Amino acid sequence: MCSYITEKAQIFGSAKGKKGWMAVDTAVIYYDHPVHVPLDHALNIDFVDSRSKERVAVELSAASARELIKRIQAALDHGESVHLGSTEAQDPVRIHAL
Repeated sequence: MCSYITEKAQIFGSAKGKKGWMAVDTAVIYYDHPVHVPLDHALNIDFVDSRSKERVAVELSAASARELIKRIQAALDHGESVHLGSTEAQDPVRIHAL
């Protein structure tokens, strides 16, 4: 049975797809049956350009997804402490929303 457990996030970034680099403005995250990875269930992430509808898809095991969460947080914590005050530390999604 499919769970349809889906989260969506507005993001600001780029991804490399079939045609090269593209803007991505939406991430769709869901835990369900994967298409390619040989698992019963996986954490699937689609990075999407909502204008062109192009996407880059990732399928991860639950353990891999949890490890990735830890490593993303560690990289952000360390990177922001090193680059504190730089314009890179400002989040364009948050700035745009204000």
